[in-house]
Amino acid sequence: MTKLKNFITELHQSTKRDFLSRMNDNKIECMKVAKKFGEEYWDGDRRFGYGGYKLLPGRWKPLAEKLINQYNLDNNSKILDVGCGKAFLLYEIKNILPDIRILGLDISEHAIKEAPENITENLRVFDARKKLPFKDKEFDLVISINTLHNFKIHDLKTSLSECERVGKKKYLVVEGYRNEDELFNLQCWALTCESFFSEDEWKWIFDQFGYTGDYEFIYF
Repeated sequence: MTKLKNFITELHQSTKRDFLSRMNDNKIECMKVAKKFGEEYWDGDRRFGYGGYKLLPGRWKPLAEKLINQYNLDNNSKILDVGCGKAFLLYEIKNILPDIRILGLDISEHAIKEAPENITENLRVFDARKKLPFKDKEFDLVISINTLHNFKIHDLKTSLSECERVGKKKYLVVEGYRNEDELFNLQCWALTCESFFSEDEWKWIFDQFGYTGDYEFIYF
């Protein structure tokens, strides 16, 4: 049975955002650039995405510790991150558990290239809308953070089903909303989102596509 978690919300809320400025800054063209998931998205101007996505010491460590504790990970565990970006979370997990087996997948060649050097051999460029090339229940934990809302609903069916298939335990984070204010802010801010769903709609989708893992929503 799926369970709502509260692991990443504090980190998400630590960033200040000017929603109207983004909406009024030639947003359509910025979306086109962002959806290439190239250098501009990660390390270009803020209007195209992150505005410089750097490894900040300790930023991802609290989340890494929460995942390790919640899912009883140890040095014998195997973890998959679907949409790992620059893999800063995997980097922090590896720092805590040096012998844990990690694998990160991301569609962005730039992100994989810019990941911490000591884990790049564990990262692959891969489109997570496709069937995952792994055995059933191959991983002790599958995570996907702020990735799956970038898929259209027919691709969500594949990605959710595949995360369910290859992971013994699962945890994912997607953008959602609970009211009209949060929907408006999400529509203003999101550059790459394809699935604008309320939390109730997300729960319905999880049920329809057979996803039984844990989940968390971020709100704007």
